Parts: sequence; structure tokens; C-alpha cells
Amino acid sequence: PVCSMGNSTSRLYSALAKTLSSSAVSQHQDCLEQPDSARLDPIDPKDLLEECQIVLQKRPPRFQRDFVDLKKDAASNHRPIRVMQWNILAQALGEGKDNFVQCPMEALKWEERKCLILEEILAYKPDILCLQEVDHYFDTFEPLLSRLGYQCTFFPKPWSPCLDVEQNNGPDGCALFFLKDRFELINSVNIRLTAMKLKTNQVAIAQTLKCNETGRLFCIAVTHLKARTGWERFRSAQGCDLLQNLKSITQGAKIPLIICGDFNAEPTEEVYREFSNSSLNLNSAYKLLSPDGQSEPPYTTWKIRPSGECRHTLDYIWYSQHALNVNSALGLLTEEQIGPNRLPSFNYPSDHLSLVCDFSFNQDPDRLL
Repeated sequence: PVCSMGNSTSRLYSALAKTLSSSAVSQHQDCLEQPDSARLDPIDPKDLLEECQIVLQKRPPRFQRDFVDLKKDAASNHRPIRVMQWNILAQALGEGKDNFVQCPMEALKWEERKCLILEEILAYKPDILCLQEVDHYFDTFEPLLSRLGYQCTFFPKPWSPCLDVEQNNGPDGCALFFLKDRFELINSVNIRLTAMKLKTNQVAIAQTLKCNETGRLFCIAVTHLKARTGWERFRSAQGCDLLQNLKSITQGAKIPLIICGDFNAEPTEEVYREFSNSSLNLNSAYKLLSPDGQSEPPYTTWKIRPSGECRHTLDYIWYSQHALNVNSALGLLTEEQIGPNRLPSFNYPSDHLSLVCDFSFNQDPDRLL
């Protein structure tokens, strides 16, 4: 059912109302890119935010999170590039499989949870948005974000666990969105990750973009590695495969690289070490929030399942440290903000926190290789 958004004659009504049905199930072909959405009128982000807030008026307000300034002395001569990484929690899994025992089912209703997700995106205004566990791409994210000026790409998992849930909305997968007025797409590759030479159920998208303001090329990638304890070697193999693909795409790091993902791996795992020690000269942006710049945050996901409480650091934004600077990073939610029932909740739509960084190009990247 279409939820009430106040005055039904409002000019805002059409944007969200069209996305409330789950009519997209028939469309979840192994899609690379959606047909052109230029037929739809652009939306003003402020109007969409206002519409979301009308839907959410009975929920508690958004948490306040502040950006931490990480700029070194080097001044940038261009606008920073804001990148957002987020596992948004597939709707079918949240309602059907994940067993968040402290989260009321009412908090997981898609009509409202969708607006919480959109509100978070609209609040931080990313130039590039990397999402995992997207199972409402065709009926929500592609139609809305394309009208906000993003070019949209989706790559579903071959055997998504969402399909095991009754009344699912198709498979979940990775999605990548970038603002068309800031970047030009040069190349796009959908990667089905392999492990021990076998194709796996995990995927990645890698796109080479040209920054319109500077003319500089860079590669942005999004991925979601295999979950669960006991699969560490498998994740390591998937990570190696992704790194090999990215070495080829970036010509061995000649093209700067940003990789966003839910790696399902703590910093103690082998796949983390592979990325840290890669010849692509990568660093993890959120380490820079720690006092010594060497430690990951204490958590990026925090939930309670029947087996107990799970607090882990699994989500990362990796970047080419010779070619890119991290100007700032969005601080994480505190334990007090998250609350005793953990995530997701009426306040926050996913069991994973969003990560947001502002990047700028180094003026002389080759000198630092």
C-alpha cells in the first residue's frame, strides 16, 4: 500500500509514491545498466528529502555525525570528490533471514526504511555512491537516483539468498552511482569473483571515470565478499582475484583507485593484509581517524542475533595513497547513539554504518610511487 505523505495534491507526492510498489520482480534480469531514465523529470534533492521526512515524521530524528578534517598542508585546486560506501541491508534478508532479535519488525517496513536510507544519502550528497545488498534497485534506487543526476549500474549476485525469501523483490547485488555532471564514464566492468579458479556468488563493479573539472582519470570499484566465519581462505582468494582485475584495469596503479566494500573480514584477516600490501599501494581511509593513523575503527556493524551480539569492522574504503588525499571522513555513530538494541532500529535503517570520505588528487602522484 502507498503510505500517506500528507496532502496528496503536493508536488512532492509523485517521486516516492511511484517507488512503493514491488512490481520490479519481473525485471531482475542479469542487468548491466538500466535503459535511459531521461524520460523522467529531474527531482530537486531538497524536495525528495522533504518527502522522506514527511513519511518519517513518527520516527526519531537522524543521528548527528560530523566530518573529521584530515587535510594535510597540501592545498587542492579542485572540489573534493565525496565517496559513500554502505551495505544498506537487503530488504528480503532483513525481514526474512537475518533474525535481528532486538529490532521490531515495524522498524523494517520498506516504505519507511527506504526513506531512512534515502535520507542518509541525501544528507551527505555523495558524488559517488557504492552500495551492497541492494534488492530494490529497479523500483527505488535507479528511478530516484537517476532523477537526482546519477548514472546507475547494478550487478546482482548469481544466486542471491534473497530469492529464498517469500515475496522477495529479486536478487540483491552491488550498485554504483556517480553524478553525471561531475564525471564521464570511460569504462565499466562487471566482475564475477573467482576463488580457487571457480566462479563464486560474489561480484564487483569497476568503473573508470574522468573528473570533468580536472580531466584526471580514476577507477572506482564496489564489492561485497563472502560472509561468515570459516570462509576466510575463500574471501582471501576472492580478494586476490579482485586485485588482479583492478591491476589490469588501472594499468598497475597508473590510474588512481578507490575501492568500497563490505569485505566481511576483520583487519586481522588475510584478505585485509592482501589489500594493505598490494602493489597498488592502497591504504584504508578510515584508519586515518585513529590517533596514530594505523588502526581501523572499533566497528562498522553492530547487531544482535539469536547467537548473540556481533560487533565487527567489515566495511572499508581503500584508496591509492600515492595519487589521492583523504580530506575528511565522516565520524562513526557512538555506542550511546546506537543504543542497547543495536542495529538496525527505528533510528537507523541498516546493520552496517555508512562510510563517507572526501578525496582530492595529489598534484604530483608519480613522485610518490
